[in-house]
Amino acid sequence: MTTIEILNLKCGGCANTIKKGIISIEGVTEVNVDIETSKVTVDTTNEVVILSVKEKLTKMGYPEMGDTNTVLHKAKSFVSCATGRMTNE
Repeated sequence: MTTIEILNLKCGGCANTIKKGIISIEGVTEVNVDIETSKVTVDTTNEVVILSVKEKLTKMGYPEMGDTNTVLHKAKSFVSCATGRMTNE
């Protein structure tokens, strides 16, 4: 298991979007999102898969803690949040 602390995680809508986006990555079979701690846990230790997960998170607006958090990231996370709220798990 690998845990990544991310920025811009606000709610269950965000968590739904993250789960759907990350589970689509080849090599990932389980994703857990902890809203309280802003941590995403994936079931891999494969460095290539981890890099893919981090890239996907950043593209969705949830960069890793310590990375640059631009206005564009914040805007994307807002859209991801809204989309996640409209869809059911």
